[in-house]
Amino acid sequence: MAADVTRDNLEESNGGEEQVITPWEVSAKDGGRIDYDKLILQFGCQKLEESLVKRVERLTGKPAHPFLRRGVFFAHREFDKILDNYEKGQKFYLYTGRGPSSESLHLGHLVPFLFTKYLQDAFKVPLVIQLTDDEKCMWKNITVEESRRLARENAKDIIACGFDVSRTFIFCDFDYVGGNFYQNMIRIAKCVTLNQVRGIFGFTGEDHIGKVSFPAVQAAPSFPTSFPHLFGDSKDVHCLIPCAIDQDPYFRMTRDVAPRIGFHKPALIESLFFPALQGESGKMSASDPNSAIYVTDSPKDIKNKINKYAFSGGGATIEEHRKHGANLEVDVPVKYLSFFLESDEELAKIKEEYGAGRMLTGEVKLRLIDVLGKMVDRHQKARAAVTDEMVDAFMAVRPLPQMFS
Repeated sequence: MAADVTRDNLEESNGGEEQVITPWEVSAKDGGRIDYDKLILQFGCQKLEESLVKRVERLTGKPAHPFLRRGVFFAHREFDKILDNYEKGQKFYLYTGRGPSSESLHLGHLVPFLFTKYLQDAFKVPLVIQLTDDEKCMWKNITVEESRRLARENAKDIIACGFDVSRTFIFCDFDYVGGNFYQNMIRIAKCVTLNQVRGIFGFTGEDHIGKVSFPAVQAAPSFPTSFPHLFGDSKDVHCLIPCAIDQDPYFRMTRDVAPRIGFHKPALIESLFFPALQGESGKMSASDPNSAIYVTDSPKDIKNKINKYAFSGGGATIEEHRKHGANLEVDVPVKYLSFFLESDEELAKIKEEYGAGRMLTGEVKLRLIDVLGKMVDRHQKARAAVTDEMVDAFMAVRPLPQMFS
């Protein structure tokens, strides 16, 4: 079993500086920045090297996604083996998910879906998307009925990202779990002790038993026989999981179990956290509307949030800024542009001019307002076109005959 993830050993592994990364909590000591290099060592994953990015471009014949080129997806577990198998003509499928705890998604929620769409298009592979409405019912003060409703609303935002219905199956746990899926859950659960699940996820004696049992639910989509309508009884289809690195504990557990129950280990490609407007101490929080840009925000909302809340690395005065330039390591508008500005050349120019003090914070924020305004407007129009019938089509338990073509 990979290294445990608890408050005590996180603090110890960081030399006394507490850094808590779990699927439900992301924080650094005293509001500091997440140390991703330490996180790679602590979790035991690998840094995603430039050579892998170039290999993706060669194998797909397409430019790498900006999230790959710019290190947004920065770590992996055996992504190289997925590429090895793909080069040999072997098949894989994608698996990602969303815990539907809010009516609206923020930009941080979109990151894994935008990247997963790129992977689906580039490699021409099927995708399963798990909506963990059961998880959010157990972790949040949300009823079963409300969790199910939020799952369908979130599905509309996911579909608006442009996924191909002929290659995509979206499912809610409350509706789909059973049959082969449930059989795999039990196989997984029998391989993980209570001590192990406590160590990996930090559960305590006060947590209800639903939380302790849930990791097997999130692990099961990693195995192809959980979807007999897609893969039949084949165990030879590999799985690649794009996700933020806070989801890594689930899949360290899954990878430990996989060979013991006759499956391939799932591979992962993992992203940085999309920072809150107030700074890079963690990730955006749905509980603080001023920490995030939402896909439902108006142009006025976006402008006000960026101008008022986006943490600046610029100088305190124009004179100081002109003299010393901006601190790009902490500047949130630059970080957001690094995610969503399409042009590498323009991004490099902004960093050069802003870092040298020749470009002012207001100018950078103005460019970001324009970029995010157009992006959110495109999403809102696509979301408005998603009907209940389209959601039903994506969620229908059906074969996908052309999923690998």
